Amino acid sequence: QVQLVESGGGLVQPGGSLRLSCTASGSIFSIYAMGWYRQAPGKQREMVAGITIRGTTNYIDSVKGRFTISRDMAKNVLYLQMDNLKPEDTAVYYCYPPSNDPQISWGQGTQVTVSS
Repeated sequence: QVQLVESGGGLVQPGGSLRLSCTASGSIFSIYAMGWYRQAPGKQREMVAGITIRGTTNYIDSVKGRFTISRDMAKNVLYLQMDNLKPEDTAVYYCYPPSNDPQISWGQGTQVTVSS
């Protein structure tokens, strides 16, 4: 079972930035497309950014131009750079492959709170 661990969340003022990191217990980033998901209180989990095996990225409209997904294969880390954060970005953020492989477990997520 591959374990995912997210980190880097915190409390930030509107307009601020955070960089989230995701590490895996196995070298999965070279063989799986990956996504960053978020779940706000009372809302369904949604994928906000994705990166294919070849490195093509995609974003939901509400984060385009503000979030950047990337990965470092050598360090086995997936990143989400979040700039110009807004209160509506407040959520628990997770990394996970969109393929929903049962051999990969969801992590605990990392809380991002955007508030003045």
